Amino acid sequence: MVDDKMCFGTYKGGLMVRVAPEEVVQLTSRTGAAPMIHGGRPMTGYMFLEPEGFDSDALLNFWIQKC
Repeated sequence: MVDDKMCFGTYKGGLMVRVAPEEVVQLTSRTGAAPMIHGGRPMTGYMFLEPEGFDSDALLNFWIQKC
């Protein structure tokens, strides 16, 4: 949690991360990253990461900084 808002968390074997909504399209080009879909609807400003998208310290740090 940052400022009482979710920063990131585990979700279905991957991570759900909160990013700036205007960066979602650009960030989907990264390995393992996709817009977050929950209940059939996209969640503005959230992304889902498959494990290959954060499987190194450098990749995980990248996403934590984005959050």
